[in-house]
Amino acid sequence: MALRHLIKNYSAAFTISASLFLASCGSNNSNTVKTDSTATSTTDSMSMSTGHLKPAQPKPDWGKDMTDPMTVVIEELKSYNAPPLVSLSAQEARKQPSPADAAMAVITEHNLPTPPNNVDTAGRDIPVKGGQIHLRIYTPKTGKDAYPVIVYYHGGGWVIADLNTYNASAQGLANQVEAVVVSVAYRQAPEHKFPTAHNDSYAAYEWTVKNAASIKGDPKKIALVGESAGGNLAAAVSMMARDKGMQLPVHQVLVYPIAGYDFSTPSYMESDSTKPLSSGLMKWFFEKYLNSPSEGKNPMISLVSANLKGLPPTTIIAAQYDPLRSEGEMLSDNLKKADVKTNYKLYQGTTHEFFGMAAVVPQAKDAQAMASDELKSASRKKSLNR
Repeated sequence: MALRHLIKNYSAAFTISASLFLASCGSNNSNTVKTDSTATSTTDSMSMSTGHLKPAQPKPDWGKDMTDPMTVVIEELKSYNAPPLVSLSAQEARKQPSPADAAMAVITEHNLPTPPNNVDTAGRDIPVKGGQIHLRIYTPKTGKDAYPVIVYYHGGGWVIADLNTYNASAQGLANQVEAVVVSVAYRQAPEHKFPTAHNDSYAAYEWTVKNAASIKGDPKKIALVGESAGGNLAAAVSMMARDKGMQLPVHQVLVYPIAGYDFSTPSYMESDSTKPLSSGLMKWFFEKYLNSPSEGKNPMISLVSANLKGLPPTTIIAAQYDPLRSEGEMLSDNLKKADVKTNYKLYQGTTHEFFGMAAVVPQAKDAQAMASDELKSASRKKSLNR
């Protein structure tokens, strides 16, 4: 069909609109402002249930307990017959269809409703060591003078994906939390090896702390959110802020974060064939980002081995069919041992990348609501403690 042909070609315009429909789901001058245009959903109701979504084929052996809507998304992704990412260069891998594209196709093919969007977006380039990075800033259109701020780090193994791929999560959080979201386009591997993405991510946080007022943000109410590699970056930024004596985030939400470099965990051993993320693909990401395997033990990569004392309150969201599941649970345990208030939830029947699929996967809607509630609560507590 035409839609699938379009997705297989993975046009940039389609990627932007795909990410946005999931929304429930430059210059060296740091003051340079650009327009990051994004389409807006005009559907006002989420009344149509996803309960009628049924997979066309038996569930895969690795995912017998996947929910039906999650399975439908995975079936859609599989239908594109894209080559395995591990067989491609990073540059080729970035051109392949994403889980966000598959979810958008399911929304379109099944006429699923999407929620209204009430945020504007703008782009800004900021200088970092060795160059510059781009930020996409989402601002609620509710007329307040100042909002809480979320610095958001997208996933993709530090190698693939971009702001458009993960727009659903960033925009969904901006709407649900009623917060300014600063989504960070950190530089990626293999062109930029470790610790470039980590240093860029910290630079974006530092810039946000110093410039929050200029983007209608409250500089005392800044939280971090990241997915997958972005979850790793968010936690690492909190550690760097602690070690540098910088203002700490009020909260961090880590969605299936990369938190270790141990390929013998139970979830790694179970994930040879899982989609969209497998054990082999995780090893491919590490090979692209790390200068040598020894860097896998660096505490910025292996969060489960890091000093976690003094980190902000943390929410960890995990997926059942995910090589990163075991290390996410271990990270939660270690944070609690370090006296960090931590809330952990495993969503059964889901795969890696489910979080941005709130218009299709009910568990994603619940996970976004959980994250939003934790972030709003953190901002309220900060107000009371002033």
